[in-house]
Amino acid sequence: MATAPNDEEFPALVLAAGASRRLGRPKALLPLGAGRGILLDRAVEQARLLSRDVRVVCGAAYPLMRFRSRFQPSMWLDAPGWQEGVSASLATGIASLGPRVKGVFVLVADQPLLELTALDAFGKAARFVPCQPVAADYGGRPGVPAYLPRWLWPEVLSLGGDRGAGALLASVQATCVDIPGVHDDVDTPEDWHRIRSALSQTGQTTRQSRR
Repeated sequence: MATAPNDEEFPALVLAAGASRRLGRPKALLPLGAGRGILLDRAVEQARLLSRDVRVVCGAAYPLMRFRSRFQPSMWLDAPGWQEGVSASLATGIASLGPRVKGVFVLVADQPLLELTALDAFGKAARFVPCQPVAADYGGRPGVPAYLPRWLWPEVLSLGGDRGAGALLASVQATCVDIPGVHDDVDTPEDWHRIRSALSQTGQTTRQSRR
């Protein structure tokens, strides 16, 4: 992984606190198969493309996910109010950040098919203009992965319930960038079967290319 000297100014949060009720079990613990760990491991790997300082916000499956993860983040953050939804996870993550941080990357644990080259380009774009919010493009709407500059944090902290920062990012005209794979998230068992099959094919292609 390419490293940057100012990672402490641009940490990454992986939101993995939910109980995944539609799925029936915490999605972060879903096995990837072939000795590749769990879904959270994939998210931590993705976050490490953006920063060496990766913090996982957890709740429902903590501390179990900590013991099952192959890739340990820089910090585990237990969100005491995780039942309230995404806003509580964001608040816990932001509260952990120090005074030197210029902005924070936010990812979720259930988008394992993000195109890594595009994710890397997104991270570099955010660092180049650190005061500008940047987010993945969902047909003209901003969403995760997202970059939240420090000046926006007070408004993020004012969010309540199971509300992410998508509407807020739209209101401040965040720059939207194309990151293929953002629509392939895991919400149901059917989603997981489809995405796990795609992951298996991706892994097979990777192994063949190395021969």
